[in-house]
Formats: sequence, C-alpha cells, structure tokens
Amino acid sequence: MPNAGWNSSVNQKKLLKRLRRNTGQAIADFNMIADRDRVMVCMSGGKDSYTLLDMLMQLRATAPIDFEIIAVNLDQKQPGYPEHVLPEYLTSLGLPFEIIEQDTYSIVADLIPEGKTMCSLCSRLRRGALYKYAAQHGITKIALGHHREDIMETLFLNMFNQGSIKAMPPILKSDDGNHIVIRPLAYCAEKDIEKYARWKNFPIIPCNLCGSQDNLQRKQIKAMLKEWENHPGRIENIFRSIFHVIPSHLADRKLFDFDQIGDSAKTWVPDSVRADYQS
Repeated sequence: MPNAGWNSSVNQKKLLKRLRRNTGQAIADFNMIADRDRVMVCMSGGKDSYTLLDMLMQLRATAPIDFEIIAVNLDQKQPGYPEHVLPEYLTSLGLPFEIIEQDTYSIVADLIPEGKTMCSLCSRLRRGALYKYAAQHGITKIALGHHREDIMETLFLNMFNQGSIKAMPPILKSDDGNHIVIRPLAYCAEKDIEKYARWKNFPIIPCNLCGSQDNLQRKQIKAMLKEWENHPGRIENIFRSIFHVIPSHLADRKLFDFDQIGDSAKTWVPDSVRADYQS
C-alpha cells in the first residue's frame, strides 16, 4: 500500500514538479527536442506511455520552442485487446493521434513455441511498424516511455547475459540512420511514475493479453533493484555511473589505448594468450 499521505495535494504537487523537472532536464541534457520537431509518442496503454504523453504536453505548453505531438498506438490484435480505450482517451485530450492496426500477434503466435515468451519478437515487429509510420509521416523524433529502472535493468541484463556494458541511451539513432529515438523519462524513477498513474487514474491496458509474461530474467533484476532501494543512495549511484564512464579504468582496448602504457608486455606474452582477451 502507498504511504497514506502520498496523495495529499502537497505531495501531488511535489510529485508533479519532480517528474516535470526530471523530464525537462533529460530533454535539455540530450537535446532531444528542437523547434518544429514532429514528436511521435508511442502509446502502449501502460503507465509509462501515459505519463510520457502527459509530461510532454505540459512541457510543450511552456516551452520556448514549438513542436508537434502525435500519439500513435499499434493495435497488434491480441485477443481481448480493448481497442476503444486509447482512442477515447486521446480524443478527450484533443490531441492528434493514429491507431495502426497490424496483426503481429498471429505472426508471433505462429513462430514462438507455446510457453515461451513472445516479448522479444513482438517488440521487433512493433518497432518495425512504428518506424514505417514515422518515415511515411515526416516524424522527426520517436518518443518511448522507458524510465530510469528500465535503463538499469537493461544494463544488468547485458552484463549478466551478453558480457557487455550496455544499457538504453536517452537518445539514439536507429541502425539504418533514418530515425531518432528519444527517452524523455530517462531520469524518472518508476515508483514516481506508478504514483502519478494512480493519481491521474490513467486507463491502463495490461501487457499480458497475449498470455506471455515479461522476460523472467528482467523480473529477477527488477526484484534485485527493488531490494536495493533499502540501501539509501545505491540505486541513484548505479544510475549515475552510466553517465560517468572512465574507459582507462575498464578494459576495452577499442576505447582506450592501453598499448601506450604496457607496450613491453608484447615481448613476452604469447599471442595465443593475448587473443583470448581480444575477442
């Protein structure tokens, strides 16, 4: 249960101020939105995308630049999907929006064995559909609702399973160079977003309609981070470390020229040994 006093008017104002400040700071730090941008906000019906849309609308009202917001949802035809929820909500805002209908659910169901998670393939197909829409409609920025914990979970997933130090950048260019993806909620804590969604009573659409659950490993990492919240400052410092990378104190030879320091080592270390650590 949330703290009994969290939903007082004072605490709600503090929550709103914190979310707006963190969103605005991320946008400024990474130059996410420029004058005359057409920003496509990808709406899933979850707490994160509702909060993202709300923050961008509020910030646009006072921004010194002019940019468009277009809300886009991909109806993937999952059984039981409440297709009326988002159109009704977005219409009530008076905001331009588009519902893309594409039966990716059947494709995923045919290709993924029963009992296996569908999330990875589903995500790739969803991304392809959204990129296609963005290209056809002059979208200059694609906004996703990933928050601070999403970024840290991805960091640990890649460390534990891929052997790489890699997370989600607040801004990136797609592999083909045609799209710029932004994550304005990158500085926002998930617990703040959860509180905000309850306060605003957003019409949440669950992400388990297809019968597939989120990646078990991500759930385990989420639980690990949740436990670490009992250690003051630990989550904040882990997140801060993503922004303070010191290549000379890691071991990636592509990012730092260690040969300039230990060139003499080549005279006695066998090539076969060096090769093990260069792959």
